[in-house]
Order: sequence, then structure tokens, then C-alpha cells
Amino acid sequence: MSASSAQIEKAEQLRALHQGKQPLLLPNIWEPLGAALLENLGYKAIATSSSAMALTNGLLDGENMDFSKVLFQLKNIADAVSIPVTADIEKGYADSDEELDRHIEALLDAGIVGINIEDGDKKTKGLVSTDKQCNRIKRIKQVAKNKGIPLVINARTDTYIHGHLFANPTVQLQETIHRGNAYQESGADCFFPILIKDENAIKSIVEQVKLPVNIMAIAGIPSFEKLTAAGVKRISLGSSFLKIAIQAMRQEALLLKEYAGQDFIDNNTITSAYLESLIAKGR
Repeated sequence: MSASSAQIEKAEQLRALHQGKQPLLLPNIWEPLGAALLENLGYKAIATSSSAMALTNGLLDGENMDFSKVLFQLKNIADAVSIPVTADIEKGYADSDEELDRHIEALLDAGIVGINIEDGDKKTKGLVSTDKQCNRIKRIKQVAKNKGIPLVINARTDTYIHGHLFANPTVQLQETIHRGNAYQESGADCFFPILIKDENAIKSIVEQVKLPVNIMAIAGIPSFEKLTAAGVKRISLGSSFLKIAIQAMRQEALLLKEYAGQDFIDNNTITSAYLESLIAKGR
């Protein structure tokens, strides 16, 4: 299936959004209604969260959701909006290079124009080698090229998840920068050192890695203003958007247990008509 001009344009739009004065801010979602909501609110791109998608399907994160179900959900999300969709595909849900190729092709056929691909190793609970991850990025790039789609690859490194692998923070930072530049040379378009918090380390990565840098909004990171000043080009929320939604549901559920909370229902400005309008827009 050849790429449509609309899908190519979306990929180019997503790439351009990493070059603005302000970072591309992405509250990651997990289903079509959330995607439609963000588009309605004026967001220029949609990102998904593998963790949120797994949890809302009763599973733990870590490729425990069958890829066919992930693909089905991602296609529904891409079909629900007219803006670019970038998908968190963990490690590709693939046990071989050939399976990775097939999965990337299927994602492109589903309308996805960007991906997160991570370098953690689920078998060893550590990191795959830099060479192996570079090879995977090159393969992904080649599949996208064969399909005629300038897929935006956000290369995630798990060096800050597996801090125990490093003698000290300096070595950890050096390895992170090394991987970032290696991934760039292999064809990555953005670099994502997940869970990094230290402002000086973030500045060093922005200065030394030749890619737009993605930081995840978690407790303890510098303010959005400081991240912007440091040159960060993308800020994502991971599963935080789901946690915010569950927090609101939990608070109301606790009130309802005591036969309270009716005011929140009475004064809720989100109506059925509004939700239906979000979905009807794409129909």
C-alpha cells in the first residue's frame, strides 16, 4: 500500500513541530475519544501511551498487550483525528528483526506517522547494546522509506530507568549522550531520555546530542519554563494524563459512596452531546 499525500504531510507536520520556539507538549492518550478531545482543544499532534493503553485493557505495561490489539487501537485513534499521531510501541512488540519490519509496515498502513522505540531489554532488565538498537532504528527507517513515509522516530533510552548499571551519574550521562548521537546517526529524529530529572544533565544532553530532546513530565523535573529555556523541544506526559483522569473518577466515586458528590454531576459541563460531537466530527 503506497503512502497517501495526506499521511506524508502529517509526518512532515509532526517533524516540524519539533522545531518551534516552544516545546511540542503532548498529553499522551490511549483511545479515540481522548485523541478527538485534544484535537478539539487545538493540539497539533497526538501521542499515545503504551502504559495507559495496557492498564485500561486490564494489563500491565511491558508489551503484555497483544500487538494485534495495539494495532487495532492505534488505527482507531488515527482514524478519529485529522492531525498527526505518534505511537508508543515500546520495543516494537517484536522478537526478531523481520517481525519488527512487519509491525512497522502495519503501523504505517494504520496511519501512524511517528513512533517511540525504546532500548530497554525486557529479558535482561537492562539495556540492549547500542549497536543492536542502532540496527533496529536503521531497519525502521528503511521500512518507512520503502513505504514513502518520512516516519518520525523518537528514540527512547532507558539509561535513567536502569541507573544501577552505571558507576555514577557522570558515567550515566556520558552513556546517554553517546546513545543519543549514535541513534541520530542511525536515523532517529528525536531523543527521549526517559525519567531524567536533573536540570544540568538535561542541558548537557540538549547541548551535545544532535537531535530535538523529549523530556517526560514527572514529579521533580524542572519547570516547563526552565525546560523551554534549556532548549527542550518535546514534553510528554506518559501515563500521567490517565492518572489525572482516574484521580477525578476516584474522588467522585468516594463521594458517591457516602451519597454525596451530586453537585459535581449537576454542574459538569461535559455533556453527552459534547462527547458525541467530538466523535461525529470524524464521521
